[in-house]
Order: sequence, then structure tokens, then C-alpha cells
Amino acid sequence: MSAALRTVALRRTLGGGDAASEILHGIDLEIARGEFCAIMGPSGSGKSTLLGLIAGLDSPTSGEVLIDGVNITRLGEDRLARLRGEKIGFVFQFFHLIPSLTAFENISVPMEIAAVPDADPRRRAQALIEEVGLTGRAHHYPSQLSGGEQQRVALARALANNPPIVLADEPTGNLDSTNGRHIMELLRTIHRTRGTTVVLVTHDAELAALADSRLVLRDGRVVEYL
Repeated sequence: MSAALRTVALRRTLGGGDAASEILHGIDLEIARGEFCAIMGPSGSGKSTLLGLIAGLDSPTSGEVLIDGVNITRLGEDRLARLRGEKIGFVFQFFHLIPSLTAFENISVPMEIAAVPDADPRRRAQALIEEVGLTGRAHHYPSQLSGGEQQRVALARALANNPPIVLADEPTGNLDSTNGRHIMELLRTIHRTRGTTVVLVTHDAELAALADSRLVLRDGRVVEYL
């Protein structure tokens, strides 16, 4: 099975000279299409930094990130933004919903930005609302939704353009255990039914055990990859 994403000798350093701090030390990683990979490690190990580099939200100091064989570290901002819009859905720990828009409207935003020909944003947004179990809550604003409901809206938004890859950075970290389990089950269902590649950053070993593979970072280095 070919790789959905790869990193080659990936390094990220902050600062310079005597104040330089190396966050990632030459990470080599390959995740197959349709794989569910959990990235674990203690605070400060580089988990979120690695995910941000994979998503193209930050640039490495050196090394490469390849998405579907395309080296995104060589892309200009316009092409990188287009690739992110087509290939990657991102779910954050903090939901980052637009407070002045309803759940339905938040989910529709990526489709309106992408302006995919022949797409029907309203029909797709309604289907996603139903898929994440929020029928009846579509026209509520974020302030009217629980944390678990807001994260389900954020997950539906990440799926709006049907990306082949979903990156989730501690998506259960701001939720209680019941809602966290619900989000994890939704991610597993999406992975199973759509064949979506999922990369999950989590500190929860119980949740990570549900993934196909686990990568453990410590001090910016891979110490385990199963």
C-alpha cells in the first residue's frame, strides 16, 4: 500500500545561536493510505509540532514532508493552501468554530471557500450533520452547544471537502471521558467506512490503543513505532 504521507529527516529548530532549541530531531515517518496512526508522548515531546509540519501549517528547519508523493516543503503558499484544502482535514483540541455562524454554516464554510464545481454545500452539510449525530442541532450557534457537540461540528467541518487525510490534534483533550470516547468512535467509523487516513495526537494511551499503529515521541525523537 502506497504512503499517504511521509516525513524524511524532518527537523524543527526554534531560535538561533546559543538560544537555539531543536524541537524535532530528524523524524522519518511513513503512514500508509487508510492507516489510523496515533502519535503519543509527554508534553514537550514535539507531537503537535510534528502534526503542524505534516499539515503544512509550519515549515521545517530541514527535511521533507510528502503528501501523496508531493513534497509540500517546496510549494508556494497558494499551491500549499490548495493542497491543504483538497487533501487534509484538521481537527483541533479547541474547536475554533465561528461564533456568529450556526453549526450548519460552520460546516458549509470550507465548501464555499473551495467552490468545488457541481458541489451542493447545503446538501452535503446536512448529510455531515446527520453523520456526526447532530440532527436537530444544525441551526444552533456554538454557544448553544456542549463541548462534545462543538467538537462534532468541528469534525464534520474537517470532512466537508471529503479529504483523504484527517489530522486530529488532541481532539478529546478538552472533553470529558464520555464525549472523548464518542469523538474517537466517530474517527474510527470515518476511518473504517471512508478509508480515510487518520493521524491522531493524543496523550491518552487507552485511545491510542484503538489505532492501527502508534508512534511515541520523546524529546523530539521517535522512541517507539508499532
